[in-house]
Amino acid sequence: MNYSVVLASASPRRTMLLDQMGIAHSVKPVDIDESALANETPEAQVARLAEQKAKTALARLHDEDALNENTRVLASDTLIAFNGVSLGKPEDKEDARRILSMLSNNEHEVLTAISVASTTKQVTQTITTKVTFAALTNDEIDAYLDTGEPADKAGSYAIQGIGGQFVKAINGSASAVVGLPLYETRQLLREFGAV
Repeated sequence: MNYSVVLASASPRRTMLLDQMGIAHSVKPVDIDESALANETPEAQVARLAEQKAKTALARLHDEDALNENTRVLASDTLIAFNGVSLGKPEDKEDARRILSMLSNNEHEVLTAISVASTTKQVTQTITTKVTFAALTNDEIDAYLDTGEPADKAGSYAIQGIGGQFVKAINGSASAVVGLPLYETRQLLREFGAV
């Protein structure tokens, strides 16, 4: 049986990682409100967002008459957690400076949730990777902010970009930090018969 995999994300990194795994897919980005709910833990938030993205994409495919029993929607969300608090994308340059200063010379967690949905079921899994940052000087932070890279990145950095130079150690899935855990994604798609 031929299954069609639909990636509910506009992230070029997630598309690249699926391509790297040899998984043919189409892209159906969705926009949802990513705000945290009252008293929501980072773990609960990242799982809820991935689930909601998958459900939203399924509903859109249904509305467009493009959904059938062979469709598998893959959604993902990534958050940075520091001391139990979620760090999303920075509001502005000063917020990015504050976040990078917090992460400097500290360990934080990168939480990536993946959710696969079909017309009959949905399964969501969260992968936690511990990342240790080097001590950053104010000049290093300023130079990084000037590149513009932190502006739309969770935790104000991109490990696959210039920000990767600040990472001293990773304990867990490196691909999850980029946005899509390769091993877990393949296993979840296999559970749905899509690979």
